[in-house]
Amino acid sequence: MTDISHERLLIIDFGSQVTQLIARRLRELNVYCEIHPFQNVSEAFLADFAPRAVILSGGPASVIDADSPRPPAGVFELGVPVLGICYGQQVMMQMLGGEVLRGHGTAEFGRAWVTPTDHKTDLLTGWFLENREQVWMSHGDHVAKIAPGFGVSATSPNAPFAVISDTERRFYAVQFHPEVHHTPNGKTLLENFVKIAGFSGDWTMGAYREQAVQAIRDQVGDAKVICALSGGVDSSVAAVLIHEAIGEQLTCVYVDHGLMREGESEQVVGMFREHYNLPLIHADESDLFLGELDGVSDPETKRKIIGRLFIDVFQKHADAIGGAQFLAQGTLYPDVIESVSFSGGPSVTIKSHHNVGGLPEKMGMKLVEPLRELFKDEVRALGRELGLPDSFIGRHPFPGPGLAIRCPGEITREKLAILRRADAVYIDQIRKHGLYDEIWQAFVAILPVRTVGVMGDGRTYDFACALRAVTSVDGMTADYYPFTHDFLGETATRIINEVPGINRVTYDITSKPPGTIEWE
Repeated sequence: MTDISHERLLIIDFGSQVTQLIARRLRELNVYCEIHPFQNVSEAFLADFAPRAVILSGGPASVIDADSPRPPAGVFELGVPVLGICYGQQVMMQMLGGEVLRGHGTAEFGRAWVTPTDHKTDLLTGWFLENREQVWMSHGDHVAKIAPGFGVSATSPNAPFAVISDTERRFYAVQFHPEVHHTPNGKTLLENFVKIAGFSGDWTMGAYREQAVQAIRDQVGDAKVICALSGGVDSSVAAVLIHEAIGEQLTCVYVDHGLMREGESEQVVGMFREHYNLPLIHADESDLFLGELDGVSDPETKRKIIGRLFIDVFQKHADAIGGAQFLAQGTLYPDVIESVSFSGGPSVTIKSHHNVGGLPEKMGMKLVEPLRELFKDEVRALGRELGLPDSFIGRHPFPGPGLAIRCPGEITREKLAILRRADAVYIDQIRKHGLYDEIWQAFVAILPVRTVGVMGDGRTYDFACALRAVTSVDGMTADYYPFTHDFLGETATRIINEVPGINRVTYDITSKPPGTIEWE
């Protein structure tokens, strides 16, 4: 997928940690947008991309420095609306004849309040219904003088030019971040901007589905395609979409490594074979994987073993299919964005963590990535558009190495059986209490210790397990879910009563940064 026919908005990235949030907010407004690092945006790029509007993101640099990043001057000659955010405001002013200075007591970080002036702008329609708005500031430098043609539409105690606008040229700039949830009315501001730009909101999953199907047909022709189907949302939606485009030319390979949740393999295989009649190889390789993992305790070693075996097994079954020229992969837009270095340094490999990482190079195959323009929530929406059931689309994320990273220490079949049953009881409890959709991910981890307990009149010496449940929007960060004591007590009682081998249950209430949502 490279030819997007929708109305397009260009986001020029100057290195802000929250640039992706700008794109997510715009996609929610049915506006197609792309993020491109400033060093890739040339005058020729602008002419080819032909954006209907441009947003200049925030960033860590100072426009006062001689080598600070800049957009091409042609951005301001396109005749389209331009919105500068934080650093984007400062670089706009610096390039158009304003002035930016170092902090000098006007730096601002965190929550702030802005109030309106008499200089009205459509950008702020729906704002200041209570005379002030909460925003999120994060700036050291500040605009000291605005460029000719601009007026001040809102101020804050430390930012006298919090919102500025040149309505004749349709240039707008804000010192705060409207894309973050700490600016509660920020989405309204972005919605006003796309209305000013005249977007019709043509970015829908129905339209994308039609476009993607045709693009897949054009790319693949009459060649065969193989897809590593993990049972997760991304690979599943990609598989169904590709199957709609090319039918029997697609074969999926589901590698069962023996580390899946209770009943998961049966569910995945049944749905795709029976409901979608999709060509599928069910490679039950649990003995191979568990044999190689026998006696291994180090979590990184486990991951490497599982990744290596997955490639070997997938290669074996792909060779058996014969003649496939394309490998389907569920790459998403955040993977593409994060593979580009803002600073121009070496890029991060796309989806190095993914089960099929390294396969295209090893197998000499071309990639089919029909989801590479989509965020996770858009993939779920596309899945519903394709008819995948909500119970499947809304499933909690499950890691590629499976239960191996929810079983710290040595992996044994006994521990896996205990873990599967405990996890099933836990999830059943969450569903019975109507909490499943409120939680981004929940699971049980079996701890590498045995504890002494008393059950009835007897002494037990069994495993302890830990429950984890986190809330998140997209898995970038997470916070623990605040279960009631009654729920935890009821769940612990059920696990101890229904799962032989466990006599103690704990609940983890730590918040997690991105890399450590999972257990190990």
